Amino acid sequence: MTDGFSRQADSPFPPVCGTAEAGGAVTIVVCSSCRRPGDGEALPRPGSALARNTAEAARDADVRVRQVACLGNCRRGLSAAILREGCWSYVFGGLAPHSGPDLVAGARLFAESHDGFMPFRGRPEALKRGLVARIPTLDSLKEIP
Repeated sequence: MTDGFSRQADSPFPPVCGTAEAGGAVTIVVCSSCRRPGDGEALPRPGSALARNTAEAARDADVRVRQVACLGNCRRGLSAAILREGCWSYVFGGLAPHSGPDLVAGARLFAESHDGFMPFRGRPEALKRGLVARIPTLDSLKEIP
């Protein structure tokens, strides 16, 4: 096993990304309406600052950055998700307006993964502490007997 989140080489389960190849395109989705507990209603929201900070950090990276109005993780804002087609997705919370470089570093790790998981080792602390959920692909779900 490579780390606590990757599958074992002799696992009976198929690879999470099917035929995952390192270098797969990764997208960071930032919740632009996010605010932290205790933040007021003022605009622009801290989530917008995180979106701008992430886009700036990704300027020279092979990572797409998009924003969405709400990820529904309000109790653990600021929030973002990291997606890779055909692979499990990751949702993070408890981020700061300046966490963009951490999100980009995580996206780069994910892009280079051969098994479709974002390695735990090497993740910035904000992504180790802030993991809210890993969301499986529909193809990786099993029927209930």
